[in-house]
Amino acid sequence: MTRMSRSLVREHLFKLLFRVEFNSPEDMPDQVRLFFEDGFADEDHESTGSDIPEGDRQYISDKYAKIMENLPQIDEKIDGAAKGWSISRIGKVELSILRLAVYEMLYDEDIPVGVAIDEAVELAKRFGQDSSAAFINGILASLAK
Repeated sequence: MTRMSRSLVREHLFKLLFRVEFNSPEDMPDQVRLFFEDGFADEDHESTGSDIPEGDRQYISDKYAKIMENLPQIDEKIDGAAKGWSISRIGKVELSILRLAVYEMLYDEDIPVGVAIDEAVELAKRFGQDSSAAFINGILASLAK
């Protein structure tokens, strides 16, 4: 099976991170397993977790684990950059996208900062509200300085 595009892998990571907002830390290992077993749907097609090539599945799982390991520092960076907004006030979609992007910007040397920002803005356009892309771009741009 061929590998998924980086954008699609990132989208699946975002969807997995989004589950963090609705489940306890104790429930997340089961949520990760269910994510890969039960699958997910998007507007383009119905997909199952088994549609994710094993290499990408491992990459998603590993990157998710690394994001969760660094979550306190990631949230601290977001909190500092989101002037006038506390983490608790940021929408769940936007927060999940920001966490992924900030991880990529600070901890993933394979991803250029500009790419992390551009991809986050694209996710925000697709899954967020009308103002999400500008909000995310503003926070990430201030972090990039």
